[in-house]
Amino acid sequence: MCLGNICRSPTAEGVMQHLVEAADLTQHIELDSAGTGAYHVGERPDRRSAAAAQRRGIELRGRARQFEVSDFDAFDHVVAMDQANFVDLTRLCRSAADRAKLSLLRDHDPESPKGSDVPDPYYGGAGGFDEVLDICEAGCRHLLARLRQDHGW
Repeated sequence: MCLGNICRSPTAEGVMQHLVEAADLTQHIELDSAGTGAYHVGERPDRRSAAAAQRRGIELRGRARQFEVSDFDAFDHVVAMDQANFVDLTRLCRSAADRAKLSLLRDHDPESPKGSDVPDPYYGGAGGFDEVLDICEAGCRHLLARLRQDHGW
């Protein structure tokens, strides 16, 4: 989850989908991304995010949507891109079970300092989109490894 659902969270979704497909696990894992804000609902991923992903053979699909409380029922994991969105999601939790589903993407990467944010590339240069891809690939790779271990896939 990120703020507007056009840069970071669709990038993470696209990276994870790419890894899931490569591991032949699409029958086990359903993915979606959303934003905590409604700023870009209905829009496609930012063209710069999509272009950076395309250069790596990753497709960013879907359209921006806002996170809904019912997403806690639909998904086993809710992964935030930064502390601000993590706090916003925490406020939406109805129970300890909802809270247990929350994590920060970078907390899944043992090479990343705990509590680190995925930087928002929206107002920066082209290099920021590649940096976000690198961060998402590391976090998603480790998250997928954990899921495989936990579920025996």
